[in-house]
Amino acid sequence: MLDKCITLLQSYGLSSLKKLKQVHAFSIRHGVSITNPEMGKHLIFYLVSLPPPPPMSYAHKIFSEIEKPFNVFIWNTLIRGYAETGDSVSALSLYRGMRASGFVEPDTHTYPFLLKAVAKMADVRLGETIHSVVIRSGFGSLIFAQNSLLHLYGNCGDVDSAYKVFDEMPVKDLVAWNSVINGFAENGKPNEALGLYSEMGSKGIKPDGFTIVGLLSACAKIGALTLGKRVHVYMVKVGLTGNLHSCNVLLDLYARCGRVEEAKTLFSEMVEKNSVSWTTLIVGLAVNGFGKEAIELFKDMESEEGLLPCEITFVGILYACSHCGMVDEGFEYFRRMRDEYKIEPRIEHFGCMVDLLARAREVKKAYEYIMTMPMQPNVVIWRTLLGACTVHGDSDLAELARIKILQLEPNHSGDYVLLSNMYASEQRWSDVQKIRRQMLEDGVRKVPGHSLVEVGNRVHEFLMGDKSHPQSELIYAKLKEMSDRLRVEGYVPQISNVYVDVEEEEKENALVYHSEKIAIAFMLISTPERSPIRVVKNLRVCADCHLAIKLVSKVYDREIVVRDRSRFHHFKDGSCSCQDYW
Repeated sequence: MLDKCITLLQSYGLSSLKKLKQVHAFSIRHGVSITNPEMGKHLIFYLVSLPPPPPMSYAHKIFSEIEKPFNVFIWNTLIRGYAETGDSVSALSLYRGMRASGFVEPDTHTYPFLLKAVAKMADVRLGETIHSVVIRSGFGSLIFAQNSLLHLYGNCGDVDSAYKVFDEMPVKDLVAWNSVINGFAENGKPNEALGLYSEMGSKGIKPDGFTIVGLLSACAKIGALTLGKRVHVYMVKVGLTGNLHSCNVLLDLYARCGRVEEAKTLFSEMVEKNSVSWTTLIVGLAVNGFGKEAIELFKDMESEEGLLPCEITFVGILYACSHCGMVDEGFEYFRRMRDEYKIEPRIEHFGCMVDLLARAREVKKAYEYIMTMPMQPNVVIWRTLLGACTVHGDSDLAELARIKILQLEPNHSGDYVLLSNMYASEQRWSDVQKIRRQMLEDGVRKVPGHSLVEVGNRVHEFLMGDKSHPQSELIYAKLKEMSDRLRVEGYVPQISNVYVDVEEEEKENALVYHSEKIAIAFMLISTPERSPIRVVKNLRVCADCHLAIKLVSKVYDREIVVRDRSRFHHFKDGSCSCQDYW
């Protein structure tokens, strides 16, 4: 009878939970004990293997009835089920129960499942503890254990440990390469991800869809459009354009590189689209300054049957309203999000509303809005208010925001700089000195502004006043020519953007050497006439650079796309897509 019940499970076990329960009931009625480990093993396996989410409470109930679970397969199957459903605490508890039971010892299949559970907890210290147990147990050299460790460290943000495991692997399969490339891409080291991809190619290992996703993510982060386009060509060549996830990441790449038309073309050519596809383009249009287009696309999405906007979709819509000055529309979409779509606002949505008011010069209303929020404002919201106060000159409110920020996240260099710049704009030089002394005392270092540009599959980085580039002499000659031509066009340096107490001539010289201007001069000597220029900057573009780049686009007949810390600026024929509202 036991054999017959197991045969029934093998025939019907994966069809539905209802069929599984029927076989289970049949076995009990025909004398198969509920404590039978063989029957329990098969029942647990098929329950855990059902389409997600599997009924883990039912599976665990069967497990608890087994008199002596000597078979390690049963324990591993339950740990796998908990790991795959995100119940990491139960997976860890079961593993500890296994070690304490005296019935069985973990085997080669235990640790990959357990490490997957720990990875979802993002607890790197616990991961290191399990890693040491893996080594002591003699499983450290097994490739599937090593791949699980790569995934664990990458998910925890410890890319140095991930790379150390990877580097020591005698045999590296495609999963290993993908894990470490994706780990670098997702943890702020895109150049390392691209370097590993090149190394992977030199060893003759062909990428798959997972490689493509990690690679495109890295390209998007540093604006490496040329390499991203090569990846797109490869996708077409090997038939990966039908992969929805890969196409969504490619869509994000074009949007993040400011290539809105390419993103729109790709979107229109996608045979299959999901809510992620629509949301990606909506957010892409919003951050590129095409707020009205983003809202029109959202209306099209609403008319699509079976598609519902998510929390991130509304972040994009509210962002679009914020950066286009559509205050009333922003409040209406916020209302619709809650009332029509029953999406409970998160801190990001409230942050967009504060930004919406702050950009519209309504800093006091923004503060009042913060004070009536149903949740505690985080440091990002207070920092948004601080930034608006410095731009619009409300020093009292700025100091209040600064106090709140100090309570939540002290010693962030950007906050000191914002306050220092505001004092400097009001010529309160003694207060400027006080802030700078405080920075020194607190050991806070200012994050240097840098600009990235891509030429010939290589990303070049420039700092303010940077002369380290091999073509530095030619770059500065071009920079001088650029300055001279701009003055002919009527350009007057905005010396109010230099927040140091020096003579006006020195202020003008300081403005010339901002990193984005050096990067643009380099692109003017390195790329064909009339070809577009793309710059990725880590800080907010200043008013003087914004004015200068508008004129450069006109004088040199170049389209220039600058991606700064918060948005894109598309400069063309002397104007910017932001309409000077940023």
